[in-house]
Amino acid sequence: MAPINISNVAGFAVQLIALIAVLLTPRVSISQLVRTAAVSLPESRILAPARPFPLPAAKYVFSVRWQMFNAGATSVSMQPSGSTLHVIATADSAGFPDKVFHVHDLFNAEVDPRSFCTLHVSKHNDEGPHRRDFNIALDYAQAKSRVDAIDFKTSETKHTEFAIPPCVTDVVSGFFYVAPLPLAPGFSQVFPVNDNGKTIDARIEVESRETIKGPSGEFQTLRVRAEPISGPMKGKAVLWVWFTDDDRRIPVQMKSKLGFATLLFQLQKAESPQHD
Repeated sequence: MAPINISNVAGFAVQLIALIAVLLTPRVSISQLVRTAAVSLPESRILAPARPFPLPAAKYVFSVRWQMFNAGATSVSMQPSGSTLHVIATADSAGFPDKVFHVHDLFNAEVDPRSFCTLHVSKHNDEGPHRRDFNIALDYAQAKSRVDAIDFKTSETKHTEFAIPPCVTDVVSGFFYVAPLPLAPGFSQVFPVNDNGKTIDARIEVESRETIKGPSGEFQTLRVRAEPISGPMKGKAVLWVWFTDDDRRIPVQMKSKLGFATLLFQLQKAESPQHD
């Protein structure tokens, strides 16, 4: 594995929120978590909500720290949008890492509330010298994802297609998918996660109940471990998420580890989202 430098870590920090597992990497995008086979393992599946999906009541804003450095901030929210759910996330570098490697990322996804399958994703990545847009349409009828990308630096456009399973979540909506599951110590599930059209399998496991303190207060939480179980990052990346141990299931803290890099995400505030 190549040595991890500060610019790599800055990119890693802001990419992570765009992930559930994710299975993020310092300047290794989630798309590199593609598995060797396009079809998910048989036990990997998205569980449809047993009742109408409970919308979170807030937009969550997190700080990102790497060792003693303030690495940036990220936010994530979900809103109703017609017959779908609209997931929105942002990531911005700050402090010393921003001077080395500036990041401003935007993420939007449309999710079917009946099945929790992701239907469409659009992303704008402004990272260091790179500026790219991605539009990903998930066509379950044809079992394909269709990806259109543009590189603003080179003006290059690219269209690719990949096989997908009958239902997938994405690297941001996955947080909202996990929260209402019957989480309790010992619970685990494997499910498919798609990024840039490619699909890997992620496994979550509820490790324990834990009391944590952070900028937004003290919470009784459930610590959930998430990691890729297919693709080149299998066994190399881990993400922990602390959800409040109540009906709200607020993600109040996250910690990611890849090699020697450990990043800490802490909830700073919860704002009322603006609905479409």
